[in-house]
Amino acid sequence: MTELLIIKPSSLGDIVQGLQVATSLKEQVDDLRISWVAREIFAPLVRVCEAVDQVYVFERSAGAKGFLKMMAEIRKTRFDVVFDMQGLLRTGLMTQRTLAKRKVGRTDAREWSGMFYNEKVPLPPGGRRSHALEVMLQFCTALGAKPELKGTLKFRQVENLNLSFIEGRGGRKPFLLFPDSRRPEKRWDGFKQLTEMLLREDRAHKVVWAGNNYLPDRRAYSPEQFLNLTGNTSLVSLPSLIKRADWVLTNDSGPLHLAAALDVKVMGIFGPTDPRLFGPYPLNATNHFVIQAPVGDLRLLTAKDVYARFQAIRARLGKGR
Repeated sequence: MTELLIIKPSSLGDIVQGLQVATSLKEQVDDLRISWVAREIFAPLVRVCEAVDQVYVFERSAGAKGFLKMMAEIRKTRFDVVFDMQGLLRTGLMTQRTLAKRKVGRTDAREWSGMFYNEKVPLPPGGRRSHALEVMLQFCTALGAKPELKGTLKFRQVENLNLSFIEGRGGRKPFLLFPDSRRPEKRWDGFKQLTEMLLREDRAHKVVWAGNNYLPDRRAYSPEQFLNLTGNTSLVSLPSLIKRADWVLTNDSGPLHLAAALDVKVMGIFGPTDPRLFGPYPLNATNHFVIQAPVGDLRLLTAKDVYARFQAIRARLGKGR
């Protein structure tokens, strides 16, 4: 059996893409056991991924003492291979401290982390202008696998999780909106207006807001048509929540990549980041869409523009889809 340790502590979108790589490796490589280093806030999602066998929790706030404690636990296993998918100084140090025979990192690693690897995976043919997931898929080649998606990303079912309350009239799947983003420059402020337009024009679908941070809705919408789950969306429930949605509309954030990975119709709202590099993958999928703000400034993108784009896509696909 090959023992692989993947070091990818954060962030949510990067971890989702890393889990897709892990799934592809499990599909292509026989007798592979995958362990993972994840930050405490993301570890619950990694734990329920079927491709991952063990999780080591990195508590960044625990300082040097916490770091050494985690590494002592990791060093109990002599891994065959370690992948540093993050490519930063702290993850380079984690890689260096393992007892692995092969320590593999990114060619584009930063903060001098490259000095801790004895192997580096190449960039894709598109070089630094490749999609972020294509860059990560290059790690597959280190185990003799093809750098492409194989298999289906799956999560273990959370017990007693009933999400029927998010459905609209006649059991219609909801429009699931993620109005927040970790980075302010990627946070579009038009979700409230977009919600009003959706509720006014489509009374069959319920609109559901979700996300880690609470966003007030001021009880402006009918509870029969609207549900606010922001601040009350656990990571372990996120895959099931997204799979129950008809559409996911979101900023450039982790839920966008999870929706794309789970083959749910998704429209990403982009500002300064390039959707060709960070959009829903693959970009040419029939249910992946993006809208980018003029000159990359989300303040110039109106709710009317987003709504018109969304309605045009639905009309083209057929609104029943």
